[in-house]
Amino acid sequence: MSLKQQLTDDMKAAMKAGEKDRLAVIRLINAAIKQKEVDERVEMTDALVLAVLEKMVKQRKDSITQYEGAAREDLAAIERYELGVIDAYLPAKLDEAAIQAEIDKAMAATGAASAADIGKLMGVLKPALAGQADMGLVSKLVKQKLAP
Repeated sequence: MSLKQQLTDDMKAAMKAGEKDRLAVIRLINAAIKQKEVDERVEMTDALVLAVLEKMVKQRKDSITQYEGAAREDLAAIERYELGVIDAYLPAKLDEAAIQAEIDKAMAATGAASAADIGKLMGVLKPALAGQADMGLVSKLVKQKLAP
């Protein structure tokens, strides 16, 4: 079952169960997916849906940080709930050791050996680790690996 279909099925289940908060978050996800389909005139694949979900996760994390900084715990709690629902649709995150193994494999495949090759290496890693790792962490690890 595709991720898009799973979201639709979960939306129907949330409606039947009367889970208003969960339903609202799933509708937000579906709206973001539909917006991307309309804007780019593409049929959403699981990879594209994952990209939308990752963007939504990043937005929620930024919002939580800002709300906590402004002492608005009520709004931060809402964002945390939304983050939890969105996170449930993402694949399990890789640990640092698994990310290091992927970096090593990509370095062997691309022949990357210096800081000048970071872009080439990230170009290979980004699609391979989509939805499975925080790309900020991946970038940091790549820079450490290729640092002189």
